[in-house]
Amino acid sequence: MENKYPDQKHTDMNKLRKGLKYMVFCLLLIVLGPYLITLSFINDTALFILIPGLVAAAGAIFMGFKGIRTIMSAVFDGVPAQHEHTEQ
Repeated sequence: MENKYPDQKHTDMNKLRKGLKYMVFCLLLIVLGPYLITLSFINDTALFILIPGLVAAAGAIFMGFKGIRTIMSAVFDGVPAQHEHTEQ
C-alpha cells in the first residue's frame, strides 16, 4: 500500500515508549505518595515517613507533566517520513 502523504511526519516510537515509561512511574508514585502521607498521619511521630510521602507526591506531579509532554512531542513533532526512491 502506497503512502498517500509522503511528506507527512510519523510518530517517534522511541520517544513514545519513553513517555509511557514516565507515565508508569508516575502511576506508581500516585499510589505511593498518598499512602505514605496517610501512614504518617496515622502514626503521629513518623515525620520520617511524611517527608518521603511529600517527595513522592511532588514527583508524581512532575513525572506526570514530563510524561504527557514527552508523549505529545512524540506524536505531534514526530519524525520525517522516509522517502523511498525507486529507479526506473
